Amino acid sequence: MNDVLLAVGTRKGLFLGRPGGSGGWDFSGPHFPMQAVYSVGIDTRGDRPRLLAGADSSHWGPSVFRSDDLGASWHEPARPAVKFPEGTDTSLERVWQLEPAGPDEPEVVYAGTQPGALFRSEDGGETFAFVRSLWDHPQRPEWGEGFGGQAVHTVITDPRDPRALMVAVSSGGVYRSADGGESWAPSNSGLKAEFLPDQYPEFGQCVHKIARDPVDPDRLYLQNHGGVYRSDDGGAHWAEISEGLPADFGFAVAVHPRRSGVAYVFPAADGSDRYPPGYRCRVFRTEDAGASWEERCTGLPGEPHYGVVLRDALRTDDADPAGVYFGNRNGEVYASADEGESWRQIAHHLPDVLCVRAAVIS
Repeated sequence: MNDVLLAVGTRKGLFLGRPGGSGGWDFSGPHFPMQAVYSVGIDTRGDRPRLLAGADSSHWGPSVFRSDDLGASWHEPARPAVKFPEGTDTSLERVWQLEPAGPDEPEVVYAGTQPGALFRSEDGGETFAFVRSLWDHPQRPEWGEGFGGQAVHTVITDPRDPRALMVAVSSGGVYRSADGGESWAPSNSGLKAEFLPDQYPEFGQCVHKIARDPVDPDRLYLQNHGGVYRSDDGGAHWAEISEGLPADFGFAVAVHPRRSGVAYVFPAADGSDRYPPGYRCRVFRTEDAGASWEERCTGLPGEPHYGVVLRDALRTDDADPAGVYFGNRNGEVYASADEGESWRQIAHHLPDVLCVRAAVIS
């Protein structure tokens, strides 16, 4: 069995899981009890894995912690790692994303925040610098705010070029940079904003999540506020691939770590419902880049089921065969050891699950 570390961020702390005996999982935690953990990064680029956690204390405020011993101990910088500079007239509310860059930049980590901004660390997450160019973009003051707040919740790097970056903003849309974050341009052609008078604007879409194909870096999958989309040109244009799904709404999208064209979504009903369609717990998988979708629910609970999966709570690991994981707002965590063919519940009665990350650590 692969030695996988599974990190589950919840409304009241972080839980860390490792495979145990008889196919079960052993969890430690809660780490950071009573703190909402919206973001986790597992950085495997160095000699030993580093964990990064964005925890949000209602008393002390948000902070970024890191651990080099798989959660046995945690380090918090003496000064805030992520802080808005003077003159921005705002303060950090939450860290929504902690994304290690590629192997060519072994110390670089990106942080996406609420309010919607991007920060960059060049020392493995000890300190972060404000990416002012995105904040100063002339469209930023017109960005909207999703139900969960305005946030840069997705950061995508390009394995071919460390200067090529992509972010998703709720609700501002997709922005790309070709020069390491020195300048940014909206990249929302084809993406619908069904809640705006102009439903195909240059910016203002409520993008929920983006994932990059592991083989073809120009192919990306996007879960929108209404519609699942694919881009085959690095995000310059988007085409809807929702046909075959029971609903086009949802929050999460994930990709297989090695197989091109394989992606996973967990649909949800839109509007005032926001439960799984038909109150059924189902993951949908495509093996042809969204031309068709297959329901994969063997081992998942029967109906009725009301657990919704949030934008960062569906993830794959890098094992072979790949593991797939999701957690829901019922506090349940499910795992598939066979790339989504079958599932088993590995944790229950947790607080509301906000994010999930998994990686082979040895």
